[in-house]
Amino acid sequence: MQSVLEIQNLSFGYAKESLLFSNFSLKLKKGEIKAIVGASGAGKSTLFELILNNLKPHSGVIKVSSCSEVFQDPYSSFHPSYTLIEQISDVAKLDEIERYLKNINLDYELLLKLPHELSGGQLQRASILRAMLMKPDLLLLDEPTSALDNVIQLEVMSMLIKHLDRMGMLLITHDLDLAKWCADEIIMI
Repeated sequence: MQSVLEIQNLSFGYAKESLLFSNFSLKLKKGEIKAIVGASGAGKSTLFELILNNLKPHSGVIKVSSCSEVFQDPYSSFHPSYTLIEQISDVAKLDEIERYLKNINLDYELLLKLPHELSGGQLQRASILRAMLMKPDLLLLDEPTSALDNVIQLEVMSMLIKHLDRMGMLLITHDLDLAKWCADEIIMI
């Protein structure tokens, strides 16, 4: 399978004398889910910022294919002045939208609303919908189901797993049971 993310000998810290990562390496292929698990402040979200090139490593190499991301806070993922469908159609084709909506238990009518008109769980599912419609090679998931109840969490994760044939997924979670259930490998940091 094709590699969608390669991290080689990554070193990074906000202060050079206190590194979050020292010679950290990771390889993720299409068809795989790897979970990053660790305490708050361990560097899980920082790793995503490095992968997205929002932060520069002190040393090491990060090679990444096309990617989209789902962040923990869905309210920061959408502009408050535009409907969800406007924001989704700006970055993705809507050709598979009906199938995804059914899989994540979300009504199309909700996408015609502004972000503040939805619950946190509905907005998080819209964020996952947008990321999937972008058809990335790599999907970065930062606590993607923390705002969802257990039944919807299972439905969403099952839907994501069904699409592993076309992408790889890197999941940040505090939920070790979720990581054990869905990940091919768990990386503790």
